[in-house]
Amino acid sequence: MQLHLVYFSPTHTSRTIGRSIALGCNTDNITETDLTYRHPGQPIVIQADIAIVAVPVYGGRVAETAMERLQWIKGQQTPDIPVVVYGNRDYEDSLLELTDHLKNTGFCPLAAAAFIGEHSYSRTDMPIAGGRPDAADQTAAITFGCKAVEKWNATKQKTVFPEPHIPGNYPYKIKGPKTPAAPVTSSEKCIQCGICSEVCPTEAISGTIPVSDPALCIKCCACVKECPAEARIFNTPYTAMLFEKCSARKEPETWF
Repeated sequence: MQLHLVYFSPTHTSRTIGRSIALGCNTDNITETDLTYRHPGQPIVIQADIAIVAVPVYGGRVAETAMERLQWIKGQQTPDIPVVVYGNRDYEDSLLELTDHLKNTGFCPLAAAAFIGEHSYSRTDMPIAGGRPDAADQTAAITFGCKAVEKWNATKQKTVFPEPHIPGNYPYKIKGPKTPAAPVTSSEKCIQCGICSEVCPTEAISGTIPVSDPALCIKCCACVKECPAEARIFNTPYTAMLFEKCSARKEPETWF
């Protein structure tokens, strides 16, 4: 069986879940397409038996940059497994949005899932799904991948099978206006290593003492989480609010 994993994953949570699902599919024939740091530039046609597409949720919708880059991914009536990863608040319409988009670009949903990853705004003193996906999440993802392949194997015509019922609403949730905020750099702590600019998925960071362009920053906080000197800081009142209201553990949900 040929498997193709596609992901957009600034803080590696979607990648971790996607790879765990792929592990459960029990095949060594796996191709990966990482949309995190580059725009494909030309269409990528998925020529595989099953595609796994894993993306993060921002504000109840698929991350906009992920959706922009997914425009270049095309299927050929390819069975797919759409997966969203959210920060312990809610995935709202994101999974339906991702599934609909993939159906419109040549894919047919075999199974679907919503998993939990550490929230972008999570901090050591106010963790929001801190450390997730954890070992239990990865085990659940492996099991999910195994069950998805069992469904595929049980179908004689590999592109004709019952579609899962995906939760969500259409029209999709309207996101609020983008706030002009971005992480800042502590000049006292900064060691000028350049890691923050390297891990930024939208090339929003520049300068010897790094500065983020708020117009380009998507607030994924990869730069904050990856900075070895803890020099990148993103203070937002939403962290305290999410810590207070969204600390109870949520579990993955799957559909077949």
